Amino acid sequence: MIDPALKLGVSSQCRLLDVASSTYYYQRQSSESLENLVLMEEIDRIYLAHPENGSRMMTRVLRRRGRLVNRKRVQRLMQLMGICSLAPQPSTTKPHPAHLKYPYLLRNMRIDHTNQVWAADITYIPFKQGFLYLMAIMDWYSRKVLTWRVSNTMTTDFCVAALHEALALYGTPQIFNTDQGSQFTSESFTTILKEADVAISMDGAGRALDNVFIERLWRTLKYDHIYLCPADSGDACRQGIGEYLHYYNKERPHSSLDDDMTPDEVYYHSQINQRAA
Repeated sequence: MIDPALKLGVSSQCRLLDVASSTYYYQRQSSESLENLVLMEEIDRIYLAHPENGSRMMTRVLRRRGRLVNRKRVQRLMQLMGICSLAPQPSTTKPHPAHLKYPYLLRNMRIDHTNQVWAADITYIPFKQGFLYLMAIMDWYSRKVLTWRVSNTMTTDFCVAALHEALALYGTPQIFNTDQGSQFTSESFTTILKEADVAISMDGAGRALDNVFIERLWRTLKYDHIYLCPADSGDACRQGIGEYLHYYNKERPHSSLDDDMTPDEVYYHSQINQRAA
């Protein structure tokens, strides 16, 4: 009954039919075959190890592993997963024409206290019968995951919800850093930051290290939890992510933090020192 080809958008059609748009998108997502879901998980594993791989190289690697795939199929699945090569490529970034882009503000900056810089990113999360997208906001200094949300679509609303919660719980950072994805360049997202007087920073196109700490979070989460404990459903996947991030913040020693402290310990210790100063 819902036709995405119509000029009337999917959300408007869902409202007219009194159908939740999330239900429509979930049905679309679950139409992916089991073979494609397995292939997407394998692509994600390869990408975690080698994010420089574009669709050409990814296709070659998959074929060497015995996968009978063509590049067009791999391109479509990578696009669905929201991933692309991090290697610099000429004329490959196509910014949304209606969205402003902002300069990268963190180059050569000394980050020495909490709420100085926050960063956000989105990653693909597989489970046995489908997949979700996870968005998280991290404090760079402490590596603490401040808030997170999962969604079955790459829309802006779940990113905005996580941002509202982070600002309500932890105050305002001086700088907020993201990539140039449409969710983060959207007016609904950037307006919130501007109204809170937060400076907006965005990664340069093809720069793999601009948001390195949150990229490391994705690797840790996937290697230590997602692929070791595959969830049976979206709800179980969401619950497992919550439990792991709770452990990550409060119990897991972080090798890059002083004395193997946890992100929570560093965050709240720094907050006490800043108030005492």
